[in-house]
Amino acid sequence: MSTIGILNVCKPVGCSSRDAVNCVDRLVRPAKAGHAGTLDPIAAGVLVICVGQATRLVQYVQQMHKRYRATFLFGRRTDTDDTEGQVTLLPDASIPTRTALEKVLPQFVGVIQQRPPAHSAVKVAGRRAYKLARRGHEVELAARPVTVFGLSIVRFEYPELQLDIECGSGTYVRALGRDLAEALGTGAVMSALTRTAVGGFRVEEAVPVDELTAETLPLHLQPQLAAVPDLPRVTLSAVELTEIRHGRPIPMPSGVTDGSPSDNPAEWAATDATGNLAAILFEKRPGQLWPKHVLAS
Repeated sequence: MSTIGILNVCKPVGCSSRDAVNCVDRLVRPAKAGHAGTLDPIAAGVLVICVGQATRLVQYVQQMHKRYRATFLFGRRTDTDDTEGQVTLLPDASIPTRTALEKVLPQFVGVIQQRPPAHSAVKVAGRRAYKLARRGHEVELAARPVTVFGLSIVRFEYPELQLDIECGSGTYVRALGRDLAEALGTGAVMSALTRTAVGGFRVEEAVPVDELTAETLPLHLQPQLAAVPDLPRVTLSAVELTEIRHGRPIPMPSGVTDGSPSDNPAEWAATDATGNLAAILFEKRPGQLWPKHVLAS
């Protein structure tokens, strides 16, 4: 059976994303595997793993919207913004009301400025921030824009708050809880996190990583097209496929229009006659589609 495709894996708490990928790696060798979006050990839920040549599509999965169910504890602070760090209780911490919570939530929806946690994978002078922080270095990261599409209260019983969050790539959920608490004049740390969806990959359909075997893994592989569901599609003829696989351009197929600035060309998912993803194309020159990624049949 094929060892090329996309896996929707459910990562358990306590397991790193790298550990999960290593489990898949051992089952698909000599093919390679790579995840599309890290989940910290404290977090569980959807971890999308690309297998074989599908690893070339990781960037497209990373761009998908993410959905989380996050739990925070008010009246606390930590250097990691979650309970993995040294938690300090705040004396005489103010207790926010649900009304106050609902009033500040809109401040954190849309494009917002967010300062990543000191213990994060963001690079500082070529080194991971968390490695510097663990060695006692003072790490102060600059705020950067992230997008939050939706934010709603699932449950609030002080000191515990549970939120449903839909956000874009690069958003730190624990930093979102930290900043929300600061807006309310207190502190908060993330105590639990479940990624419930990455694009169309949902936790309800995710396979537990410890249930995968060499025999069952191919049965859970989704086609490579699952990594690019939002790209416009174009079906190529056998002649066009040959040209693309040799790195040569093809004329823009009839009915396909660009509609994007020439310095930022749109991309197309090119399929063969059987509907399998054959390449990712882009308009390098007006009226010509060039291969960006060519995938074996």
